[in-house]
Amino acid sequence: MVTQPLLEARGIVKSFGRVHALRGADFTVNRAEVVALIGDNGAGKSTLVKTLSGVHAPDAGEILFEGAPVTVASPEAARELGIETVYQDLALAPDLESSANLFLGREVLRPGLLGRLGFLDNVAMRDRTEAAFGDLGVGVQDVQAPVATFSGGQRQGVAVARAVTWASKVVFMDEPTAALGVVQTRRVLDLIMRVRDRGLSVVLISHNMPEVMEVADRVEVLRLGQRVATFKRGEGTMEDLVGAMTGALVQS
Repeated sequence: MVTQPLLEARGIVKSFGRVHALRGADFTVNRAEVVALIGDNGAGKSTLVKTLSGVHAPDAGEILFEGAPVTVASPEAARELGIETVYQDLALAPDLESSANLFLGREVLRPGLLGRLGFLDNVAMRDRTEAAFGDLGVGVQDVQAPVATFSGGQRQGVAVARAVTWASKVVFMDEPTAALGVVQTRRVLDLIMRVRDRGLSVVLISHNMPEVMEVADRVEVLRLGQRVATFKRGEGTMEDLVGAMTGALVQS
């Protein structure tokens, strides 16, 4: 029995002037899996992710979601499909507390007249934030502290928790362990697996091959704007992945 992909890109083309970032790229995300998207610098990874998350419109090709063609015209359209993205810069407001970041742009108003006057329900947002952190194992001692006081791993945890709170289908994570120490990296990798275990699909964009081989159920390789190889867990070695990225390995 063949399972229908959750999210699929077919023949995506995207150019920026004379730069051809994607040259008919394909990509597949199955349900409740961690799929790693890897490739050398300039392979088209970021452009493909931004196309699937509504930042860029493709010049050609199609995107299918749950088997049906869709137009992802904006990040808001992606969110309506249940897709959230954790970008490398995290897009956090450092002077705000965790709950304010988690509900940024989706603030909860107090019930009744106070809500109609624009008063926020900070207690409800903090309670939901603490519950989300507890479910995901995000270690933050004080949810009312500004995120500027957090470590890199804690900030990453806040960004991931925000994405998971609002995503119902897919979470894209762009280099989530970049610039993190060993302990913080371990926590983020554990967090990725917890997200998958909750039934969400995770797209991991990373240059770190050992991390990719540890957490990914499947790896898709981009080279010069096209998908050149796909590996299931246990199918390829690190040398195979690197060979596909550089063109030394041609997958049959």
